[in-house]
Amino acid sequence: MQITKLSIIIPAFNEESTIEEVLQRVMELPLFGHPEKEVIVINDCSSDQTGKRIDAFIAHYSTTAIRAFHQPLNKGKGAAIHKGIELATGDYIVIQDADLELDPNDINALLKGLNELDAQVIYGSRFLEARHSNTRFWWHIMGNGLLTRLSNIFTGIKLTDMMTCYKLMPSSIIKQLHLKENRFGFEPEITVKLAKIKGLQIKEVPISYAARDKSEGKKINWKDGIRVMYCVIRYRLFN
Repeated sequence: MQITKLSIIIPAFNEESTIEEVLQRVMELPLFGHPEKEVIVINDCSSDQTGKRIDAFIAHYSTTAIRAFHQPLNKGKGAAIHKGIELATGDYIVIQDADLELDPNDINALLKGLNELDAQVIYGSRFLEARHSNTRFWWHIMGNGLLTRLSNIFTGIKLTDMMTCYKLMPSSIIKQLHLKENRFGFEPEITVKLAKIKGLQIKEVPISYAARDKSEGKKINWKDGIRVMYCVIRYRLFN
């Protein structure tokens, strides 16, 4: 499948230590298939220097291929992605975290998967292959596995990593989903709603992963896990 323009949405909250490197690597990344690149950075009302560093990077880079939006209030990762989807003008959208847990080079793995697999949506799985580090965070791996299995039961889609940030999706579909979840409930909500679309195929490709812990800025917690389970059930049974 040929993509004309790829919108890369980067939600960021208090990521002053990594945001510039993420932006640099994304901007310098040659995309598989050579689609036009659009980078949209959503600063979720960070309380550190994230916003200033985003603005300084964009001013220095001096190109219309990247732009930023600063949320007036901290609303959560999901809300930041909602804004990015609203602003996106590409025919496909992918989400890139601002913390470097995921390697921007793996965006090309998703693009290749779209080209080679019989699917319209491609997820990047951290667990298809042992390409991730910091596996001492067993609670994260087990928790993600539980949430993914629950999602699989309710959607009928066999995934290994429902909670992955890397989701490559057609913007024409995503813009019509009326997404509601402002935090990490975004992941199950969008997966369940995509699964309800008749004939839409979702496939996975392996990606690398360098896990962070809470001291390094990891933001998801057990309360978010409970919310994820609630969202899987809610959006499967209701709208």
